[in-house]
Amino acid sequence: MAKNKGVRIILTLECTECRTNANKRSPGVSRYTTTKNRRNTTSRLELKKFCTHCNTHTVHKEIK
Repeated sequence: MAKNKGVRIILTLECTECRTNANKRSPGVSRYTTTKNRRNTTSRLELKKFCTHCNTHTVHKEIK
């Protein structure tokens, strides 16, 4: 049996433009999954990734 959860966790990144923009190209929200080290990075992660719905590179923020 495992003693603890571990340091690395899997999280989901969601596009900020798709979530707030009502007049977009197609319905839906771009999401990516990645891992982070919870000891080194305690704050929420923000990365610039390609959004297939916006068809541009936008900021993707960590969601629960």
